[in-house]
Amino acid sequence: MISDGSGTVSRTVSRALRRPSAPVTYGLIALCCLIFAIGPASGLSPAYGTGEELPAAQRAYFRRWGVIPADLFEGSAPAALTPATALFIHGSWVHLLGNMLFLYVFGAMTEHRMGRVQFALFYLGCGYLALLGYAAADADSERSLVGASGAISAVLGAFLYLFPRARVTSLLPFLFFLPLRFPAWVVLPFWAALQWLAAGQAGQGPGVAYLAHVLGFGLGFCYAWARFDHPTRVKAAPAPAPEGENQP
Repeated sequence: MISDGSGTVSRTVSRALRRPSAPVTYGLIALCCLIFAIGPASGLSPAYGTGEELPAAQRAYFRRWGVIPADLFEGSAPAALTPATALFIHGSWVHLLGNMLFLYVFGAMTEHRMGRVQFALFYLGCGYLALLGYAAADADSERSLVGASGAISAVLGAFLYLFPRARVTSLLPFLFFLPLRFPAWVVLPFWAALQWLAAGQAGQGPGVAYLAHVLGFGLGFCYAWARFDHPTRVKAAPAPAPEGENQP
């Protein structure tokens, strides 16, 4: 149920929950899934070989379509396009499904509030800038970065501004994954703070682009704050947030 502070059903937001109202969100999900299925990371296409051939094909694929910071600022046109192409490439089934879940949950309401064209440009622009900022901060890296998490983090940031009172269902590991519901203004800033802390420890852990998450989240929130006059007073039931990956 979507309701405002007085308990009245909000017609605007209830329309946002109807599946046909978010074609950009569902189109992005379908496109990412299709690209992943026909690429080497899915393991579904025999064209990339098996055994030792498959990891080599995956590395070449990520280097071609992903962001390589050391190459990005050399000035070549193909490299300049990689922050856009990388948004549609994922490194594993878990990476893909995690990102698409959160885009599905948060994207529809955000798209409805922004409008289809504006949401599409917002998603691509913030995703590009988040990956560009990550590359600038690690300009000598030879590792390829792929994934939509920078753009999806921007959606989360915009969602926080647009729907701060929305109820977010969270699964907390230290409480045995008991589902609890908190306002977005509690859950999403907490998530962003964790990403910021993790970004400071990035060299000590696995290849996850936490800085791209932080940049995307900040870009999304600032864009929504600058573009829209006031938040929408609703309560909804989405869930926590996504990750991106560095690929070897």
